[in-house]
Amino acid sequence: MDLKNAQLEVDQWIKNHGVRYFNELTNMAQLTEEVGEVARIIARRYGEQSEKESDKNKDLGEELADVVFVVLCLANQTGVDLQAAFDKKMHLKTQRDHDRHHNNDKLK
Repeated sequence: MDLKNAQLEVDQWIKNHGVRYFNELTNMAQLTEEVGEVARIIARRYGEQSEKESDKNKDLGEELADVVFVVLCLANQTGVDLQAAFDKKMHLKTQRDHDRHHNNDKLK
């Protein structure tokens, strides 16, 4: 996924279909809610909790996409170039963690 274009696509969607961005605090609450929905699916489908009948048709991909959408909104409204930030983070993680996980006995 090209994050720069995804940010532009979300911005266009807001302009064409929304009234405006929700404020940053509202979007932060929305992000928390969406992450909670992802957590519920993961905990019940892949964890030790039993999955309720009403949750069995929930689409994990759709819920993850909701998280991405709100993250893109927050990046847009706070002036973050998410592509640049992500590229920088991947470079940092690659440098820092190149051998770390391979040398972790807990992962073998």
